[in-house]
Amino acid sequence: MAPAGIAVVGASLGGLRAAEQLRAAGWEGAITVYGDEPHLPYNRPPLSKEVLAGVAPAAGTALRHRPSVADVAWRLGLAVESADLTARTLTLADGSVHAYEGLVAATGVRPRRLPLAGGPPRHVVRTLEDSAALRSELSDGVRVLVIGAGFIGCEVAATARGAGCEVTVVAPETEPMTLAVGEELGRVLRRRHEGHGVRFRMGRLVSELADERAVLDDGSECGADVVVEAVGSLPNVEWLGAGEGAGHGLDLTDGVLCDAHLRIGGLPHAVAVGDVARFPNARYGAVARRVEHWSMPTDCAKHAARVLVAGLRGGIPPHGLAPFAPLPSFWSDQFDVRVQSFGLPGVGEQARLLEGGPDSGGGDVVYGYFLGERLVGVVALGGAKAVALAGRYRTELMALPDGLDFSPSGV
Repeated sequence: MAPAGIAVVGASLGGLRAAEQLRAAGWEGAITVYGDEPHLPYNRPPLSKEVLAGVAPAAGTALRHRPSVADVAWRLGLAVESADLTARTLTLADGSVHAYEGLVAATGVRPRRLPLAGGPPRHVVRTLEDSAALRSELSDGVRVLVIGAGFIGCEVAATARGAGCEVTVVAPETEPMTLAVGEELGRVLRRRHEGHGVRFRMGRLVSELADERAVLDDGSECGADVVVEAVGSLPNVEWLGAGEGAGHGLDLTDGVLCDAHLRIGGLPHAVAVGDVARFPNARYGAVARRVEHWSMPTDCAKHAARVLVAGLRGGIPPHGLAPFAPLPSFWSDQFDVRVQSFGLPGVGEQARLLEGGPDSGGGDVVYGYFLGERLVGVVALGGAKAVALAGRYRTELMALPDGLDFSPSGV
């Protein structure tokens, strides 16, 4: 089977940005993007906010394509079931086999589901269809139970409350969004939600779902007409461990393990981008991590495209290219406040209040997250002023730790 250009598996933001950056890196050959959804790439953050609230049309989430990818082929509505990294072929759900020269894994994540049966109508929020289905359930007085207090859980809670629903959030952590922002700022965020009428049952698990109610692990109950599961995500890596030569010796325990140049298994012809990629970021040590932030697919795509094109041309990686070490960032809009983060707060050992006062009502606050005395993350909660205050720390966050070997590498 003759080689057939570069295959990008995953037709969301990461897939689109990968195609664009492959062209920017000088790849003039064929590019084919494969996706299991029937849609061209669209923006997911509004699905739990503006689209779910009905104040923005779903059609408005479509991502603009640069002119450079006008000739890219899109094969949508059909999942890639397996990849043979030795033969360089993909097998689709219809049994067809497609050859490639280079591979970009951009399959992202899917919502984790709870092993519970029965109960009220249950929803997740990941796709356009998910958002539309949940939107049809939200109206004044409807009792919404949100299981999970991370990004999606908190955003859905705010949107549902804005629609007039009675909202209860159940989660095992002590405070909402603790994995992203820590307990102190999570406590501030909970108070803001409670000020809008959201109820929290923190430190609890749902053990059973029944008609119009949920039973918690302490035996108490919550009334529920609608249940939203927001209990994290699972990286879509099964296709990389299926088919001929299953697994290829890859570490797929949490996404696909990549090297510091986003190469899969060190192969010169395969890279990963976005939520599915687990890689070491030299800013935060040698531990490989997945980072599920909206900015990550774009950051990954630029580096991975240069590495892949160079690898296909015999240069591994391009001369002078330093290891991939992005500064992660995210935002989350909840009610009338924005949570804005720069860096990686989760690796910090302690949080310190940098700006504002957490007990001063609805004022702006900014927290810094420190590893020893080194600032590794900043999170703001509030309006435009808070976001601007957080942005002032970007220069310090961009500084590399002392003694870090950040020189260009060919390994």
